[in-house]
Amino acid sequence: MWGVLHDLESSALDQKHKALFRFVDKVNHDSPRITAEDMQPLYEAGWDDDAVFFAITVCALFNFYNRWVDASGVHALSEEAHRQGGKRTAAHGYVR
Repeated sequence: MWGVLHDLESSALDQKHKALFRFVDKVNHDSPRITAEDMQPLYEAGWDDDAVFFAITVCALFNFYNRWVDASGVHALSEEAHRQGGKRTAAHGYVR
């Protein structure tokens, strides 16, 4: 995981996932200028419209959550709380 965060291009991810993360980076930093041409590498890598839609949606939601947390003064969870939440989600999914 850290390799992806530090240097996507030299990370162990396959080319299909690298294409997706390149696109998500553009969603994160330059979304007003996304065109159909930006999605072409995703289709060539094997992603479909649903996958592209979900990637955009997840990226947008995390941006929303981060800005809401920052602006509202909600305290971030500790690393241990994140680990426990991950275990809970893995065992039971997102539905409570």
